Amino acid sequence: MSEKYDLAVIGSGPGGYVCAIRAAQLGLNVICIDKRGAHGGTCLNVGCIPSKALLHASEVFHETKNASSMGINVENVSLNLDDMMSYKDEGIDGNVKGIEFLFKKNKVTGIFAEAKILSSDQINLKLSDGSEKLIEADNIVIATGSSSASLPGIEVNESNIVSSTGALSLKNVPDRMIIIGGGYIGLELGSVWSRLGSDVTVVEYLDRIAPGLDGELSVQFEKILKKQGINFILGSKVTGTEVTSDGVQVNIENVSTSDASSLNTDVVLVSTGRVPNTNGLFDDSLGIQLNEKGFIKTDKNYRTDVSGIWAIGDVIEGPMLAHKAEEEGVAVAELIKGKPGHVNYGIIPSVVYTNPEVASVGMTEEELKQKSISYKVGKFPFLANGRAKVNKMTDGFVKILSSEDTDQILGVHILGAHAGTMIAEAAVAMEFEATSEDLAHICHAHPTLSEAVKEAALAIDDRALHM
Repeated sequence: MSEKYDLAVIGSGPGGYVCAIRAAQLGLNVICIDKRGAHGGTCLNVGCIPSKALLHASEVFHETKNASSMGINVENVSLNLDDMMSYKDEGIDGNVKGIEFLFKKNKVTGIFAEAKILSSDQINLKLSDGSEKLIEADNIVIATGSSSASLPGIEVNESNIVSSTGALSLKNVPDRMIIIGGGYIGLELGSVWSRLGSDVTVVEYLDRIAPGLDGELSVQFEKILKKQGINFILGSKVTGTEVTSDGVQVNIENVSTSDASSLNTDVVLVSTGRVPNTNGLFDDSLGIQLNEKGFIKTDKNYRTDVSGIWAIGDVIEGPMLAHKAEEEGVAVAELIKGKPGHVNYGIIPSVVYTNPEVASVGMTEEELKQKSISYKVGKFPFLANGRAKVNKMTDGFVKILSSEDTDQILGVHILGAHAGTMIAEAAVAMEFEATSEDLAHICHAHPTLSEAVKEAALAIDDRALHM
């Protein structure tokens, strides 16, 4: 006789484990299945957490080497990459164990196995020892996440041609690194290895980096990264790579002129996006439909075409962000229980965790123009912020966009130190449909970087106080 559950969640990444915990809180008997052998999905194991560990460690290394301007004289600062990787792995282990604790606390059954959905209420599990077993569930949530995408003719070997996973575990600091793709992941990992000593070049197909950002932020962001020593080849595509005795030859073609060139490097990081994980998850005859990009089709309440089967996170359309998946995990658990689960997709912040950080929530200027929405702009530079000046964190600015008719905040974009933390204030304000005047009236502690948010709100009506 097979085991029976109220809910089976396939995938224990941010969307899956949060869904499982919330469903258990609501009284459901839940099993969460993951084939990795460690809970937490890509995010905790080979994504968000390890990359942030290396970002932080490389920033500390760089700041220590350059601390003399603050009267801190440190001689013979050196890098022990093995120890830095151990520090990263300790962070992963701590977070993974945290999920195990939360499963135990909430009475979620966690299991490591490869799952295949056989019907609307049956899943076959292939365990690590090769044995198989069948389980039944009244509801099934697919939260299997995504994997790094590659390019035709480029074979990732995780040695000198690596995905983001390989870039988190390099054995040595490469003298040269070429990154294919100027999106968030490539820029974050590029900044890590640049600070540790690599000569980093980013090749981007479009004419600007981080193309999803507000255009003004993207331009200034590129200038800052160039100043830090990262090189950019924009409007170009990589047509192939060739492993040589001296490393890797990367062949490049200009998109506009078709002019061809090549560069030699030690490591190539392929960072050209991600694709949903659905291979082998279910038989085509089951009736779960995919769109042309391979994402699972769902209705607005995350239901697939098969009754009782739901999907969330990176396997469905939308931004591939851990916190988006978490919100969907909570929403679908509540919907399964008959509650009004909901995600406000207009107010999902995004962050690039470079130094300085870039954070955005809401619409960009380009989106507002495309939709013919009249708007006002308020900007305030960190160069005019007292805390930023004394801390030598003056790169960047805060930009607020509000409706010209109602003054409701439509978008907030921050380029600067700790932008990822400060964007939460903007998200809260927008969730409550605040105006720029509302934000301008809120007293902000002095001296803090977040005063720049208040000043940008004041600047909407040309009344910023410190510029």
